[in-house]
Order: sequence, then C-alpha cells, then structure tokens
Amino acid sequence: MQTGRDAAAAIPRAFLLRLLAFFCSAILLCSALVLPACAEPLLYPSNAKHGVEDASRMVGAAAGRLAPVYAPLAEQIARDLELTDKKGIGIDLGSGPGTLIIELCKRTRLHWINADINPHFFPQFIAAAEKAGVGGRVSAVFADAQALPFRDGYADVIVSRGSLQFWDDKRLAFSEICRVLKPGGVAYIGRGFSANLPPDVARTIRNVQNKNKKRSSPEYDVADLESELRAIMKHLKIEHYTIHIPKPPGSDGINYGIWVEIHKQES
Repeated sequence: MQTGRDAAAAIPRAFLLRLLAFFCSAILLCSALVLPACAEPLLYPSNAKHGVEDASRMVGAAAGRLAPVYAPLAEQIARDLELTDKKGIGIDLGSGPGTLIIELCKRTRLHWINADINPHFFPQFIAAAEKAGVGGRVSAVFADAQALPFRDGYADVIVSRGSLQFWDDKRLAFSEICRVLKPGGVAYIGRGFSANLPPDVARTIRNVQNKNKKRSSPEYDVADLESELRAIMKHLKIEHYTIHIPKPPGSDGINYGIWVEIHKQES
C-alpha cells in the first residue's frame, strides 16, 4: 500500500516548482491590488448603473466621432511626460473601450491598466489590444476612481480623459490618484482634446456632439472647472501641478477642454 510520503515523492519535481511559482505570482498580484482601508465608498459592478448598453454606446463613439482624438492625445502625453522609453505601470482611469491605452502602448513601453467602473468594456478592450499586437502589455480591472484598488505608490503614470466629470467626489478621486502614484510619478487628468488635434477635426467633433446633447454635453465652463481643480489642489496640498487649457491657432470658438498635470514629488 502506498503511503502519503510515497505519493508525495511520486509527484514530479517540475510540477511542484510550477505550482510554487503559481502561488508566488498570486501573492505578488494580491500585494499590488490592496484596497485602502479608509477609501469609501467603493462601488461594485452594477448593471443598473453601468450596463452593456452603456458600454456598447461608448464603444461606438470611440470608434466613430471620437476616433480622431486618441492618437494625437497619446502622442502628446508620451512626448510631454517623457514616456517613450519609460518602463513600469500606467493606469488609465475610465478608459472604457481602452482606445487611448492602445495608442499609448504604441508609443510607450509601459504596461497599461484599464481601470473602469463598467467591466462590460473589458472583453472588447482585450480583443482590440490583441488585434493591435499589444495584448501582452495591457490589463483590465474594475475600479471606482474614488477608491482605487491599488496599493500606495503602485503606478508610474495615471491618465484619464473624459472621466472626471462623472466622479461624484473629485477631491477624493484626486486624493486616490496621488496615493497610488509612485514618488516621482505623474498624472494627466482632464477632458476634451489635445493641443495637437487639428481645429477642423475638433470643430467637426463638437458639431456632431452638439446635435445630440442628450447623450453628450461637451459645452461646459472651462473657467469654472479650472477654479474647481485649483481649489482641489489647494485642499489636498498638491503644489506641483499645471493646468493646461489648449488653444491652438485657428481654434477660436472651439472648446478644447482642460487638463491638470500633477507631479508627485519624491520624499
């Protein structure tokens, strides 16, 4: 009769090593995704609030009227934040279909995480990344910007386009962004267009959006949002930041949006 010790000895050594490696990887992953104890409220996936139809609508917009936005924005982010040769972790908050992430993958060496509150985006995002040849450099995780599921000092870069207007508590969200950034890390958060988007393209996009204001409301007061962002930075004692309000030549009368660039200082 085979004893327990004999049975254990019969297990191939290579299998045991692979099993050990799996458990070590799982432990490391869990250490990266540690929920902050005091970050509330943490929302969970809700079809009632963020369903399949919402995801499908945004996928269509990203592939349609907003399609010209992402490549120029990724180009500007990679250039201005000096990310071209940088390695590490990048997070895109509210990336949705992940179109910006895919463009950033083409221009950087970072591993990018699609952190979105609607997980129905993820199958399409992963498929699109695979098709673009960057499937091995992306991940997706359900996340509420007001309670990010990452440990302190996890990310080298955090970006977000067109998400902050949906954050109920912007102050809390920016606090979370700063917590998750590594010392020396940078965030680029805002809504609208990059300064290198041609005005004729920007004007066309705004005209299409304005025809359907029930689903899209591009008209907002940039000055008011700037004041709100500066107040948040002051409250959180964030001193190293820059507000960008793009106004390229020929863009008179076009709302190009607003962005805040945050640099987390090394201690």
